[in-house]
Amino acid sequence: MSSSEKAPAYLGLGSVLAVALCTLWLALVGHLDLYINPRYDLFTIILAAVAVPASVAGLVAVARGHGHAHDDEQDHAHVAHADEHDHAHAAHADGGDHAHGDGHARTPDDGTAYEHGSDAARAVRRRAPGAARVTRGVLGGIAAAATVGVTVAMLVLPPTTLSARTAQQRSVDTPTLSNATGTQDVALLGSEGVDTSEYGVKDWAALIRQTTDTSALVGKPVELSGFVVPGADGSFTLTRFVISCCAVDAQPVGLGVVVDGPVPDADQWVRVTGKLAANPDQSADARIVIRAADVRDIDQPTDPYEY
Repeated sequence: MSSSEKAPAYLGLGSVLAVALCTLWLALVGHLDLYINPRYDLFTIILAAVAVPASVAGLVAVARGHGHAHDDEQDHAHVAHADEHDHAHAAHADGGDHAHGDGHARTPDDGTAYEHGSDAARAVRRRAPGAARVTRGVLGGIAAAATVGVTVAMLVLPPTTLSARTAQQRSVDTPTLSNATGTQDVALLGSEGVDTSEYGVKDWAALIRQTTDTSALVGKPVELSGFVVPGADGSFTLTRFVISCCAVDAQPVGLGVVVDGPVPDADQWVRVTGKLAANPDQSADARIVIRAADVRDIDQPTDPYEY
């Protein structure tokens, strides 16, 4: 196997090693939960820990095999050169015999044109592998640069969470999470056994969707935190992202908030204290909103997602 053919092996193993090291680094600094659901942390860390020595061993094996492959290439080149030399010598001798025996020089119709054609074909065949190697080298270089760039970015740049723009693009407050909390709490709503003090944005949003008689929710006190997705005048959506597996499949969910004062800036994290109320906008899909008594700016929590 030539060095150009081994390039994909180097790139593949190097990419695995880079991803595994980045995963372990994120776990070490406590940022892994910003990318995957915490329930998969242990499994992911174990896979990364196994991938590091495995990829290193693969790179060593490929590197050790490189020298043997280079020697084989040189031997093959020497044999091919010797065969070509013998062929040329035989053709020259044969041409000389014909020239002496027949008493006349060979014309282009004899074998010269064929030899020139064969030389041209061989030249084309030599150029074709060279072009292929150049193409593979360029593509491999681009892929390697992308891998190094992503790795450096993950290690150097601070991790960022999903934003209000992403929430709007993914249709915040869609009904896809309507069964996120099951039906037991809905059936018991109004009884003394239901404790909603630990409910998050996802829990309240799912509960509201599952409740057929939303009048039972009106007046219930809430204190929730999330980031701001701006809405109509005097309102915004208090939003959190819910992760099932990783940040790629994160689904935004939120509750409408009606305020008397100014609406906070987009992406600002806030803590909202108030009570659930009927939505004054009768044309809206959301039947219940939070009538805010207090909206305070807060820092983004260490774990900004819900699960």
